[in-house]
Amino acid sequence: MRKGIRIVGHRGHPEVKDALIKFARWLRTHTDFPIRVPVYLRPEAELTNMRGDKCSASFFGPWEHTVEPYIRIATGGYESEKKEYGRDDALTGYLVSLAHEVIHYQQWVENNQLHQRGVAVKAANMVKAYALTIERP
Repeated sequence: MRKGIRIVGHRGHPEVKDALIKFARWLRTHTDFPIRVPVYLRPEAELTNMRGDKCSASFFGPWEHTVEPYIRIATGGYESEKKEYGRDDALTGYLVSLAHEVIHYQQWVENNQLHQRGVAVKAANMVKAYALTIERP
């Protein structure tokens, strides 16, 4: 079984892709990924999850742990978000989205039970910890 996290970004926005690749490098040193989880960056502004709900990111964890899970992140809204919030805040939103889905991945690895309790706070704390490691000019 393969391990790790991999950003598959050929269809996503290049600025978002670059930011998520850097974040994924950091995640690999701070988080265990015992089963490979690819992260597919999508060109759409929104995704539809398995329940039919609109979302910006989603995690799919198959019932059997012999099949790889995956994360999808919509990057099509980046340019308008960058205009509205600025580059750094817009990219931070994507980092939080990936962190949120990584926490669902961890829940899946642990016991196949996905829930929202505490996920937003954990995701924000994960991104804050990452931000403390970034060198600023």
